[in-house]
Amino acid sequence: MARRLSRIELICRDPDRLAGFYEAALGFIILIGPEDIPNTASASITLRLGQQEIRLIGARPMGQPYPAHVAGWSLLFQHIAIVVSDMTGAYARLSMIHGWTPISTAGPQVLPIASGGVKAFKFRDPEGHPLELIAFAPDAKPIQWQRASDNYCIGIDHSAVSVSDTLRSIAFYESLGLRRTASSLNVGQEQAKLDDVPNAMVEVSALTPERVTPHVELLCYRGDFDRRIRPKAANDATATRLVFMVESRAMLEMICARHHDRVLSGPILVNNTIYGASLRDPDGHLISLEAAI
Repeated sequence: MARRLSRIELICRDPDRLAGFYEAALGFIILIGPEDIPNTASASITLRLGQQEIRLIGARPMGQPYPAHVAGWSLLFQHIAIVVSDMTGAYARLSMIHGWTPISTAGPQVLPIASGGVKAFKFRDPEGHPLELIAFAPDAKPIQWQRASDNYCIGIDHSAVSVSDTLRSIAFYESLGLRRTASSLNVGQEQAKLDDVPNAMVEVSALTPERVTPHVELLCYRGDFDRRIRPKAANDATATRLVFMVESRAMLEMICARHHDRVLSGPILVNNTIYGASLRDPDGHLISLEAAI
């Protein structure tokens, strides 16, 4: 049903300035914008890295800024994972750009094979949105990331969301048409340094739409954490949104009927070619569904 994760939308105060960071630090290119969003006072800029897209939305009015520190176990947490061909080069280029802040406490970490075996580094963009750089080992690189690139950063592998109940969230995303393709229990000092979470123990579950990149990863941290949060408003900086293209309008309507208690808006005609709806997953993360007319 969910044919692909079309784009990831980030709410921000200054999309022009933030776009400049993504261009300089990570090699994104501006695809569309700035452009006004119909029927709102907001504007957006669409960026592309490889074959994947993000959209920076300058909400008007702007809601709450990103809190200074949102731990990985918080249900507000959601990051974008960017594949790099050379972690040393990508990290060096990032280090030359001002405005970002680290999450990882000791630079890039090499995770154990049981935790994926990737080299990774987490940080926040200048407006607080969490990001991750990941580099696959040469003999374990997925086929979609084996293409050559002139940029250290190749594309977006996934968006990871923190959840309180792995099985409940898997059931929700499977109802959208994603399928569970991998799982692991990540532990150890490397994971703790990567996440800045002492004694981190996190269940990681990959859920994949028909087009495998980008996909969704669920992060469920084990431990006695206070996961009570206020509902994020659509114009808050934490209100990152995953936008999925589904195979038909009828399928979109069926999903909305199945999850009627989670629907925020729609199904509605968004423009002359797209029919859409907005809903929340079981932990409040924002989802948009779109279907071609």
